[in-house]
Amino acid sequence: MILFLISFELFKMRHAFVASLFVFLLISCGKEKTVTPQEATLVKEEVPSTKIIEKDGVTLEIYDFEAFHEHLKKKDGKTYVVNFWATWCKPCVKELPYFEELNKEYKEKGVEVLLVSLDMPSMLEKQLIPFIQKKELRSKVMVLDDVKSHLWIPKVDEAWSGAIPATVIYKKDERAFYEQSFTYTELEDELLKILEL
Repeated sequence: MILFLISFELFKMRHAFVASLFVFLLISCGKEKTVTPQEATLVKEEVPSTKIIEKDGVTLEIYDFEAFHEHLKKKDGKTYVVNFWATWCKPCVKELPYFEELNKEYKEKGVEVLLVSLDMPSMLEKQLIPFIQKKELRSKVMVLDDVKSHLWIPKVDEAWSGAIPATVIYKKDERAFYEQSFTYTELEDELLKILEL
């Protein structure tokens, strides 16, 4: 009889322990984990917003929009011509020589041309890099790789439908946006309007 009572008490204790453990796990799972600034920095570094690939002498910087956005609001005294394009866009490819000419003619006058490719990541090594080499592009080519275009397109300009080519020309707080193709003369005229301000 004594043996039976001891066994029964152990049985109750074991179930009480299991039940307590279960309750503890439920409570601890419901708690939010606080993250220290050091841990937050480590997490951010694990998912970089800028990547670099190098192939055949071409270096490409790949940005998400958060990292790229800085290139749309610099206030360093330069005038920026930021063209959104892609290798698969015929009107974009047709006007690229005009941006290259603008870069050549105005680089020494404080103008920087940024060619922002919207090519898919799978196209970079097989299509974009060979294109840059073949066309001998001298302007800075960047890649914007951010699938949340519905969020970042209006941040470039509220009037932008998302169609390319599209261009932003700005200097400090003066800014103009164009959702169109350019001839060289048209492009230069728009640049001069900003330079004269």
